[in-house]
Amino acid sequence: LKVSAGGAASPGPGMKACEYQQITPGAPAQAPAARRSRRKWEVFPGRNRFFCDGRLMLARQSGVFLLTLGLILCTTCCFFVFDCPFLTQHLTFAIPVIGGILFFFVMCSLLRTSFSDPGILPRATPCEAADLEKQINDTGSSMYRPPPRTKEVLINGKLVKLKYCFTCKMFRPPRALHCSVCDNCVERFDHHCPWVGNCVGKRNYRFFYTFLLSLSFLTAFVFACVITHLVLRSEKGGFLNTLKETPASVLELVICFFSVWSILGLSGFHTYLVASNLTTNEDIKRSWSSKRNSEDSANPYSHKSILTNCCAVLCGPLPPSLIDRRGVVELEPAIPLAAKSESSSFGTKSDTSLVGDDL
Repeated sequence: LKVSAGGAASPGPGMKACEYQQITPGAPAQAPAARRSRRKWEVFPGRNRFFCDGRLMLARQSGVFLLTLGLILCTTCCFFVFDCPFLTQHLTFAIPVIGGILFFFVMCSLLRTSFSDPGILPRATPCEAADLEKQINDTGSSMYRPPPRTKEVLINGKLVKLKYCFTCKMFRPPRALHCSVCDNCVERFDHHCPWVGNCVGKRNYRFFYTFLLSLSFLTAFVFACVITHLVLRSEKGGFLNTLKETPASVLELVICFFSVWSILGLSGFHTYLVASNLTTNEDIKRSWSSKRNSEDSANPYSHKSILTNCCAVLCGPLPPSLIDRRGVVELEPAIPLAAKSESSSFGTKSDTSLVGDDL
């Protein structure tokens, strides 16, 4: 390092020139560039896709849902285009009206089931998870042992176990379960239905049940109308010729024939679940099976009345969503630049003193 006559230091050979910018004392520091605020749905940890700025949500695996939507639209459109004109002319105008009403209920129920929050429980924050781990560790002995995974609560005189979810870092409420497809804990989890592309839980079960009922009526109605259309048309030209002249009606007949039985079966099964105030998960696992002791196997969630159970499941108030999809993520408070420069100036030497020491 060479010092010129004026006292300014100049870089020696082999050293790169450094540029220094003088900062005027007391000058306002430049504020850092503001970061764009993010919505909570943008950082949501589950396996879901969001649309319309978080207003709509769907499971990430939605290929079967598109198949369901395509089959319903294709079958119904063919029915209105190829069958309804003939049936309206020869029978009554009420046929397309009834078909339109059923189709409206089917589409509304399907879209509401697929694009709504099924009852996802928010995951524990780091502070909540640390506090819960501390409570679990305090209940144990001094020797190391894995934390207990269950708690017991009393519901209508019955002991119900609450299981700990290691993914969401919390004890799940009664009847909640972690869906392995969506990677979320869902309140009153019934099942994950790929046909609707979403979990079925506390917040969308009533729409799922309405979808099954309306789809059952629509499928049976279209099936009966198509048969009537083919029978009436075959009276003039023969049955085989009628099949050749109306390939769209034959396609509707095949789709309805192979789907109506499974849809009717599902509707009947879920009608039994609604009347008993059970979920599909509880019925499959036989959580309250009648084969066990009568005292221990009683369903603690049942109101002992079919009508009351139906009203509780289908007509109760819709609970609000707990995940706040469109809420703004809280950013960490930024440290002002002036405070950083003041704190870094203490305990350091000035540039001139450093040059003097080096000399």
